[in-house]
Amino acid sequence: MTPDDIVVTPTGARFRGRRFTCTVGRGGVVPAGAKREGDGATPAGVHRIVGMLYRPDRLPRPADWALPIGPSDLWSDDPRDEDYNLMVRIPHRFSHESLRRADPMYDLILITDWNWPHAEPGRGSAIFVHQWRRPGAPTAGCVAFSRRDLHWIAPRITHQTRLIIGA
Repeated sequence: MTPDDIVVTPTGARFRGRRFTCTVGRGGVVPAGAKREGDGATPAGVHRIVGMLYRPDRLPRPADWALPIGPSDLWSDDPRDEDYNLMVRIPHRFSHESLRRADPMYDLILITDWNWPHAEPGRGSAIFVHQWRRPGAPTAGCVAFSRRDLHWIAPRITHQTRLIIGA
């Protein structure tokens, strides 16, 4: 572990010498081999940050490598889809999640390499780092922070930053 890693423990997260409150999936943290699509669990392990998405209509670009979320952007969560666990666009006939939400939860998203880029069907999709719904509210399997904390973390991420989730 290095100071550039976001380390998630049962008591919160650490990054760059600071501590943050965060939430994980409603299914708790599970061993990576036990993670399944739709279980609401957060997979333990070391995950690389492979992308950053943001809503340009709601906030400035948080890092020079961040990509804008457009009105047609979706994330495939259907294990039957050849594009499972990848960003796709409208129209998309398989089950998916909209990345451009009415609420602010996905205004800023860090994408991890969980089951990516060659997804194993059913092993789980889209372990993101994003804004929480409210303090203490669990996610569907992602890691979530307050808006203020996420906006502090995002521009300080480097290409070496990893999300390390303890069991």
